Amino acid sequence: MTTAPGPHPGPAPDDDLTTVRVDQFLPHPPAKVWRALTEPELIAQWLMASDFRLEVGHRYTMTTLPRPNTRYSGTTEAEVLAYETGRMLSVRWRDADASAGNTADWTITWTLEPEGRGTRLFLVHEGFDPDDPAQMAARTIMGKGWRTFVMDALRAVVERL
Repeated sequence: MTTAPGPHPGPAPDDDLTTVRVDQFLPHPPAKVWRALTEPELIAQWLMASDFRLEVGHRYTMTTLPRPNTRYSGTTEAEVLAYETGRMLSVRWRDADASAGNTADWTITWTLEPEGRGTRLFLVHEGFDPDDPAQMAARTIMGKGWRTFVMDALRAVVERL
């Protein structure tokens, strides 16, 4: 028996160890969600403080607590790779301290799609190395974090706009 998928069949199965996928509905228009994803003072409220600027090639840093079990130094070097205003933002993340053995080189892409009076927000975090136990630990931690803490914090910021 075959069933036709709905308009949003949800995230792909979690068997791709190189990627974390999140599919979240926010009951707010895309313009509000876009602001939360691209305005530095708002990003600081749901992710980390930074000198983010919506400009392809712009490099910025974000700092948080180190995670020795994942070889994360606590400082992320980021770069804006691409964007389509109001629809898509793609950034690159690397650990600022490669001497710790963290070879992470990740791409995080946010895609916004209008849905009713709200926004379907997709996150794709790519580039995990399935042969690196520290990166698999990072994937587990970050996958849970994106789906819970980060999305909850993002939702709260958007609700205040």
